[in-house]
Amino acid sequence: MHHSARILTALAVALPATVLACFTSERAEILGKQHPDIAFEDLAHHMHLQARIDYTYDGPERCTDGQVDEFSCSGVNLAGWLPLPDLGGGSGADNWGWVDPASDRMFAIMGRSNGVSFVEVTDPQNPRYLGNLPRPDGVGTSVWSDVKTHAGYAFIVADSVTGHGIQVFDLKRLLEVDPAKPQTFEQDAHYTGFDRAHNIAINSETGFAYAVGSEQCAGGLHMVDISDPLDPRLAGCYDGDGYTHDVQCVLYHGPDEGYQGREICFASNEDSVTVVDVTDKSAPVEVGRHTYDHAYTHQGWLTGDHRYFLTDDELDETSQGLAGTRTLIFDLTSLEDAPPPAEYIAEGLSIDHNQYVIGNYVFQANYKRGLRVLRIDDPATADLTEVAFFDTHPEEDGNGFSGAWSVFPYFGNDTVLVSDINRGMFILRLTDPGVARALRGALFKDRFNPARLGPAAGSR
Repeated sequence: MHHSARILTALAVALPATVLACFTSERAEILGKQHPDIAFEDLAHHMHLQARIDYTYDGPERCTDGQVDEFSCSGVNLAGWLPLPDLGGGSGADNWGWVDPASDRMFAIMGRSNGVSFVEVTDPQNPRYLGNLPRPDGVGTSVWSDVKTHAGYAFIVADSVTGHGIQVFDLKRLLEVDPAKPQTFEQDAHYTGFDRAHNIAINSETGFAYAVGSEQCAGGLHMVDISDPLDPRLAGCYDGDGYTHDVQCVLYHGPDEGYQGREICFASNEDSVTVVDVTDKSAPVEVGRHTYDHAYTHQGWLTGDHRYFLTDDELDETSQGLAGTRTLIFDLTSLEDAPPPAEYIAEGLSIDHNQYVIGNYVFQANYKRGLRVLRIDDPATADLTEVAFFDTHPEEDGNGFSGAWSVFPYFGNDTVLVSDINRGMFILRLTDPGVARALRGALFKDRFNPARLGPAAGSR
């Protein structure tokens, strides 16, 4: 039995149903064997398709005395909000953004259990819902939906379904939509080299997409050439370390001289951070496999100098009885051999989900504690300081899979998106001066790779 399968089998016995919510279809199958009273086809939706939570929204509001309406905050104002019914319904999932390079108009792209929403947020106080892209014909609901952008196109995957593949959508179509008449869109291209995938990453510097967690390549890197976005083509496969939950792939410019200039993927592989050289897509090579006292290696992001990799483990707070959210930082001065990661424990408890690094700051979406912004004072020792936050789930902190799913901080101004499973889309404005400066230096128009934005972490 694979090591991760043993972990999941043990967790299936030990954890309540709400904790099982994060698992993809492969893991749900494992857990289903331990829970014969719940039909396999109901597992994912029973656990993660949660109830909608609304509130009375009275418009933009400043964070005053630590509050915006019912939401606790610091250094973050509420600029705008759209509830799930106004986004097309379902439950919330991943999000990303796009800036039209000609007009600088800003757009939010939010995955949902029943489709993908497109919203113009050029004026954050007046978000304009433009329409919905449904799943491909015959494909059902999926609580896991992920999207990234490249060259003016969105690339969308979904898990726990059959026949989804990658939907390709021309984002330039949004420029002509009348917001008074939101549209039901059709996809512009459809890659069918796999049925489902848990996630997708794109390296815009090379023009390749990496679908992970699919039924192909043992769940590892399914590499797709998207240099022509309307004609995606299989480029290669890496299955040497099994299932990959999330990945970041870059043209490496870090301190390990032997790999500079090569395309390197940093894969969160359930029980390790696995580094793979994918320069030759027909013959990818595992460079290093870095482990730690793990529960479930979920996602991570490089610092701008490519030396450090910040990692979140989605189950350690629950299975290890931690008092606060744990962030791990690997020193990858050598991609082949890394020391044990340094650890930061937050003062509050929540399961961590997705995080992105800009300069000396990391932007985290931590389920029941919402957006948390940490300054990276010393990555070598995991010396982090929380400088701003906005709690999108004020009901409670603690372990559980309600609340914030992901954050998008790459608009190049002080606007940040947070997708929330239960409450829809939050459009936030960061007021902390240091954070705002970092965000303004992080303009992300497809031609840029977010990993290269800002100064190296650790320099202040």
